[in-house]
Amino acid sequence: MFQKRPLENKGIMLVPCNSIHMFFMRFSIDVVFLDKSSRVVKVILALKPWRIKHGGKKAYSVLELPVGTIEKYNIVIGDKIELKEEAAK
Repeated sequence: MFQKRPLENKGIMLVPCNSIHMFFMRFSIDVVFLDKSSRVVKVILALKPWRIKHGGKKAYSVLELPVGTIEKYNIVIGDKIELKEEAAK
């Protein structure tokens, strides 16, 4: 939130989190909702600022990504996501 431009080649993981809002965002993002076993339960392409989205009953976490990431990696419901953790700077 409040960033002037999206992160490049990085994402933000929110745990636990089953819904997000785009208040005060200045750009769109791709959104992936995951269950507790890191399986994709919902994907949203290019979510625009000032929107609210819920991941559904199974959603446990949210992965916020630069627009185009879902299509680039062909992320679909049922995929298992493995993340490489990097400390925030």
